[in-house]
Amino acid sequence: MDMEALMAQAAELQNKVAVAQDQLAKTVVKGIAPNGACIVDMTGKYDVIKLTINPDTLANGVDAVESAVMAAYMDAKHKADTMIDQVMGDATAGIPML
Repeated sequence: MDMEALMAQAAELQNKVAVAQDQLAKTVVKGIAPNGACIVDMTGKYDVIKLTINPDTLANGVDAVESAVMAAYMDAKHKADTMIDQVMGDATAGIPML
């Protein structure tokens, strides 16, 4: 492969990754704790943009709130990870990694 073709391929990959990253920044996933105790809205770039805690959870004390927030966050992160794998995989599909 000549240098010009390699540079073109690198530029194409860079553009596709930039588009994918923009898509991830604009896409929101929802992480939900068991029984809806807490909901975390997170972008595909792991930015938490909203946190909703069920009032019943608040009434159960600090430990219940901490557990609910952690469970909702982990659910959102798992969903974001899955989305990132898909979006970035699509962006780099067909481009051999040297």
